[in-house]
Amino acid sequence: MGTYLNSGNQNFINSINSDIFVDKTSMIGYINKLINTNQRYISVSRPRRFGKTMAVDMLNAYYSAGSSRELFEDKKIASFEKWDVYLNRFDVIKVVMTRFIKDHISVEDSLEKLQKMVTREICKAYPDVDYYDKNDLIQTLDDVYAEEKKQFIIIIDEWDAVFRVRKDDKAGQERYLDFLRDWFKDKEYVALAYMTGILPIKKYGKHSALNMFFEYSMISPMQFAEFTGFTEDEVTDLCKKYNRDFEEIKKWYNGYEVNGLKDFNNDRDLCKYSIYSPLSVVNAITNGYIKNYWNDTETYEALAEYIRINKDGLKDTVALMMDGVKVKIDTSGYQNDMMTFTNKDDILTLLIHLGYLAYDDLKKEVFIPNNEVMDEFRVSTKSNEWLDTFENFKISQELLKATWACDENRVAQLIEDAHDKTDNKNYNNEVALSYTVQYAYYAAQKYYTTIQELDTGKGYADLAFLPAPQYADKPALIIELKYGKSALEAIDQIKQKNYVDRYYHYKGNIILIGINYDNTLSSKNKEYKRHSCIIEKN
Repeated sequence: MGTYLNSGNQNFINSINSDIFVDKTSMIGYINKLINTNQRYISVSRPRRFGKTMAVDMLNAYYSAGSSRELFEDKKIASFEKWDVYLNRFDVIKVVMTRFIKDHISVEDSLEKLQKMVTREICKAYPDVDYYDKNDLIQTLDDVYAEEKKQFIIIIDEWDAVFRVRKDDKAGQERYLDFLRDWFKDKEYVALAYMTGILPIKKYGKHSALNMFFEYSMISPMQFAEFTGFTEDEVTDLCKKYNRDFEEIKKWYNGYEVNGLKDFNNDRDLCKYSIYSPLSVVNAITNGYIKNYWNDTETYEALAEYIRINKDGLKDTVALMMDGVKVKIDTSGYQNDMMTFTNKDDILTLLIHLGYLAYDDLKKEVFIPNNEVMDEFRVSTKSNEWLDTFENFKISQELLKATWACDENRVAQLIEDAHDKTDNKNYNNEVALSYTVQYAYYAAQKYYTTIQELDTGKGYADLAFLPAPQYADKPALIIELKYGKSALEAIDQIKQKNYVDRYYHYKGNIILIGINYDNTLSSKNKEYKRHSCIIEKN
């Protein structure tokens, strides 16, 4: 038994002996199907606190040469047919990358140290092999396989440490990815490779590399969905056993909804799991005290650092989510690091992987999952730089209520206020006016789908807000904009072109809104509003 080669069962024994142990050993049943197949390369990404290291210790205990039958024969894995087919059958190399990747040590030096430490143990285990270079890990494994036909299972915990510890070291990151590719790709000595970290595999041109790995992430956990965290059934059982309030536990630590598959080979039905943050549940049940345990392992600055990057109105989106809104995003452009952000969707995608946001893969929506994480957002948005964001959001909420109440003067005034807060201090056309009106109605995204220039069959309404299914009682809003004309002309156009005919299923619950901007009035005269509004119910 060594530090890196067949490092033993003690960590998994510690987990089993803990006051609260949730049996996730059925995951081994799935993984066993992948050994010595083209799918034997597994990359699992989860936030901190979601049990990644426990899974690593479990796999190490099961596969490592030695004796661990007594640890598993009364666990869920024992219900699988031929559950022990690979029990203690392999030499397992387990490496925790944070032991080697340091901010003050070059990646090259870190990899050199890793290779020396691991090859030293391999050479001790197989002293009769004729080694070409005992400092070269890849060559050493090749030599063992060539002479002994011995395969290895390689487990890497915190595989993404280089992207978190050395965020700016692009050359070092590329060198690291090259090393991993050479270590794993097309190597006969690899029976299984299992990597775990917070981030998915880095996309890097040709280095997006590691393309032999099958990825299971918070965005797409697939067959690993039920192992992402604690399931609702598991939390329910814990609450019954320890006499805890399940509903309160649910409010605070539930909310990570993941979609996945039940089985690797046979069952292709999608299954949705409600996932709980494991560490928080364990703490709450053990202590009997429900609170925010996130800040015991993270500081709020980690979240604040990203949400203050106000790309594409990210702060407004954060305000929406804190109001309970689920926001559509595109996760495909994210480069799987902590520095490269092209737009706000990239930042929101990172926050999914960090556990600050939950994601519905079917609806492509992101949202704040529970009270615990909401508490982190509240703390992270307390600084003065957020005052304008929340004030603007409050104005938007008031505008929506004034629209529902058909309060024309208040709507005109609130759009005026929104105009003063945008970059369009002076409009040149209706397009600029449309920008301000959309900005002013930002809070409407909680209740509506916003459509620009909606085809009515007889023309295009400038803006339409159509109620989301869960808010079917809300009125549909049809808005026509005019520049340098009159609000009455805007309302007349809606009527003359029969825009409402397209919305017959909303009949009796439609609000028509005509808005005009008078570019002849001086912005210095506070007694005049440059925006006028007429509202009618239909």
